[in-house]
Amino acid sequence: MSEEQKSRHDAAESAIDELYAEAAHYHVNTGEETIHAKRVGGRWRNIKWWTASVWLVFFLGPYLRWGDRQAVLFDIPNRQFHIFGITILPQDFWMLSLVLLFFAILLAVATALAGRVYCGFFCFQTIWTDVYTWIEEKLEGNPQKRRKLEKAPWNFTKIRIKAIKHFLWIIIGALTGVSFAAWFVDAFELWGGILTLSLVGVPLIVVLLFTAGTYGLAGFLREQTCLWLCPYARIQGVMVDTTTAVPTYDFYRGEPRGRVKKGETQEESGKGDCVDCNQCVAVCPTGVDIRHGQQEGCIMCALCIDACDTVMEKLDRPIGLIRYESLDQLEGKETRAMYKRPRVWVYGAILTLALSGIAFGLSTLDAVALKVLHDRLPLFVTQSNGSIQNKYTLKVLNKTTENLEVKISASGLEGIILVGADEPVKATKGKVAPRVVFARVPRENLKAESQPIMFHIETKDGAGQVFTSQRESFFAGPKPRR
Repeated sequence: MSEEQKSRHDAAESAIDELYAEAAHYHVNTGEETIHAKRVGGRWRNIKWWTASVWLVFFLGPYLRWGDRQAVLFDIPNRQFHIFGITILPQDFWMLSLVLLFFAILLAVATALAGRVYCGFFCFQTIWTDVYTWIEEKLEGNPQKRRKLEKAPWNFTKIRIKAIKHFLWIIIGALTGVSFAAWFVDAFELWGGILTLSLVGVPLIVVLLFTAGTYGLAGFLREQTCLWLCPYARIQGVMVDTTTAVPTYDFYRGEPRGRVKKGETQEESGKGDCVDCNQCVAVCPTGVDIRHGQQEGCIMCALCIDACDTVMEKLDRPIGLIRYESLDQLEGKETRAMYKRPRVWVYGAILTLALSGIAFGLSTLDAVALKVLHDRLPLFVTQSNGSIQNKYTLKVLNKTTENLEVKISASGLEGIILVGADEPVKATKGKVAPRVVFARVPRENLKAESQPIMFHIETKDGAGQVFTSQRESFFAGPKPRR
């Protein structure tokens, strides 16, 4: 062995000694103590920060404006959902079901392909806990120092550090509560109520509940939320198979695990690449040992991959002892292409149908909508001049943000006359305005006992934009004369 190799080997031995000292503190935790996960840098840690930044939309989204209102506002009291230039009322809530279906199937697709990748990289509980523990590490130090501080007697230093930490935790929880409420109440009005101490009712309750919930779940329960409260951990087992790529320990390469004695080569020891340093456990936010195979506590955040790669680099061994890989690939089996997996086709078909339904709904979403109800008793009335009259109740739904005057007309029958449609319908914003009209048609113009009739509405907003809508109904009459 050359001097350079010997020096590098000694340095690696020293590093492994430190890792073994740390490993003594880690074991599977079922809630009896707080897990203080070690933080290591690496590719997957960087990816986690980038995916966590998606939640900036949650905090900043309510402050986007669209004209004179909030760009995205779920106004439940007034039963209106404003999404930029689109206003969705309860009559269009069927699209919400398709949106929920789309995201549910998307979660199933992600799980089938890469396991609980949502939990590891996008889940709010995971990300908020990560931020809370990051603050804890900045104030209290590494895991060893945090454990030491927990056991230390209460003094001014400990009180000061703990007070600052919990204050920052509560601030983040409060911002979370305010941000959630701001999607349902105008953000500027919400802040006005908070700053003037005049916020009451449901918004105040929501803010307080989310503040307490975030503080408790991310600050104290942490991984126990994933282990015992989250239903996804219970059902993920039926959503993955041997072709699903998940963080996997290569036991063929790693076993038999163990430390190589000083002065002994790896070949001489007969040991695998795993030196049993337990760093994969030390960095795990839920405290599981990936070397024991897949477990319900594993949120597949891939931090164990970064930890293991760091150790392998120190030992001059190939990285990837722990890596994203399916069981079939690990065992050398031929893996099926994506298009050969039946569940991919099923999931894809459902996603396509859901997206098609949402696209259709948005494309046919009118600013003003019309519903026509034909009076059934009687179906028609014969007038003194021989014309046939039908009675209808027209319901005009105004989905815009301003009051409108809507004109009504009808077509489809020769000589049709509308009675009661001379004056425009005054349609209040977000409301349904009913109007009773009578349609009269000369009897000789009727070709059948029931014929289609089309009702039209037309209006203009303050900017001069024209909105129209139409709805087909039927016109009833006696049998035609021969």
